[in-house]
Order: sequence, then structure tokens, then C-alpha cells
Amino acid sequence: MTAVKQKIPVIIAGQDFSLISTETEAHINRTATLVDDEIRSVQESSPALSKQAASILAAVNLADRVIRAEETAESLRKQLKDYIEEVAKAKNDLADTRRELNKLKKEK
Repeated sequence: MTAVKQKIPVIIAGQDFSLISTETEAHINRTATLVDDEIRSVQESSPALSKQAASILAAVNLADRVIRAEETAESLRKQLKDYIEEVAKAKNDLADTRRELNKLKKEK
């Protein structure tokens, strides 16, 4: 089933945009607000920057956040994989110990 695209009006850095997406309106508004907030933050910290320069620096800041989030997610995936492997080994060790215990019980 193909998701329905919708046209959602947003304002970013004082400019009107119509974003076309299959995402929910709430998601698009949240995304636009994030971008708008980041541009405003850059503009507030460096008022002499042009809107274009502030927008580019905001994009760099947001890209940095994405990369850091991806790296964190990858690290968590690896950690989870390691934990799963440890649990599997512990289960195998437990099964071996039970077999040994049963063997010892039968020898009595």
C-alpha cells in the first residue's frame, strides 16, 4: 500500500514553505520547528550572519546531531549484540552444567 502524500504549510526562518510528505502533519511540523529553532539559535549567537549563512550553519549543526545519533545507535546495537551473545553463552554454560549435574547424580 502506498502512503498518501500531503502538502503541509510551514514557516521556517520567516519564510513560508509547503512540504510534501507521507509523514504525519505533526511530524512535519516538529521537523520544521526543529530547523527553525536551530536557524534562530545560530542567528542569535551570530547576529551579523546572513540568513543564508545562518541556515548553512544550522544545517551543519543538525547534520552533526544526526551523525552523533547514528554513532550512538550503532554503539547501542553493538552493545545489545554483545549482551545477546553473553546470554546465549550463559544459557549454553547452564545447559552444560545441568548435564554434568545429571551425570553426577546418575553415578551415585
